[in-house]
Amino acid sequence: MSNAPTEETVIDVEHYTDRLFSFNISRPKSFRFRSGEFIMIGLPALPSQKRPIMRAYSVASPSWDESLEFFSIKVPDGPLTSRLQKIKKGDTVLLGRKPVGTLVLDALLPGKRLYMFSTGTGIAPFASLVRDPETYERYDQVILTHTCRQRAELSYGLRLVESLKDDPLVGEMIGDKLLHLTSLTREDYPLKGRITTLIESGDLFTNAGVPPLNPEEDRVMICGSKDMIDDTAKLVEGFGLKEGSNSQPAEFVVEKSFVG
Repeated sequence: MSNAPTEETVIDVEHYTDRLFSFNISRPKSFRFRSGEFIMIGLPALPSQKRPIMRAYSVASPSWDESLEFFSIKVPDGPLTSRLQKIKKGDTVLLGRKPVGTLVLDALLPGKRLYMFSTGTGIAPFASLVRDPETYERYDQVILTHTCRQRAELSYGLRLVESLKDDPLVGEMIGDKLLHLTSLTREDYPLKGRITTLIESGDLFTNAGVPPLNPEEDRVMICGSKDMIDDTAKLVEGFGLKEGSNSQPAEFVVEKSFVG
């Protein structure tokens, strides 16, 4: 079947906490996607399964990368992640053929400043976008926020942003354009609280050194749990921003199909 998933090889796996890990797999030469999109991935079916279990995962690597990176939670009894978290180098991962999603630059109208609001593994699509040169060609400033429960859960994003200084494509472009703001909800930290709380109190904008959201200048992408997405979207709309899509670009977009 032409739409059947391809079988890809695990290149490496890294575990950050007992809840979070990332992995890289081989990329088919014919596979094309836009930074920020997601794809269905899975594992070969077990003898007891009629078909493989596939789930939507945002691609964390940029569109130009030769491999495909993913950032995942671990769910002990999860239909897929209970097995996926145990993969090792050389194992097989199934990769869908049709990447889709709304967290893409083309779904937003031109603006001055781009916010990327993320919680947990919701940083994955933004890990792709902050490594894409087009992001910095379109915006004067990019503000990536990442809210987690505990300090160790910020490791993936902190390491990612640190590596951008030496990135061959965007290292020189970034300059002071990228601002990475991290916050925690369950441990003491310089910036503490849910992203919704930080937006409502104004602490987010104070720490970023920018004015509150303005539909004339600001564009927003939101990715995290369903509740986080819904609550943050309502706040963003309160500032006058309208939700956009691939067919009708506007001031903010959310990842409707992201789970976890």
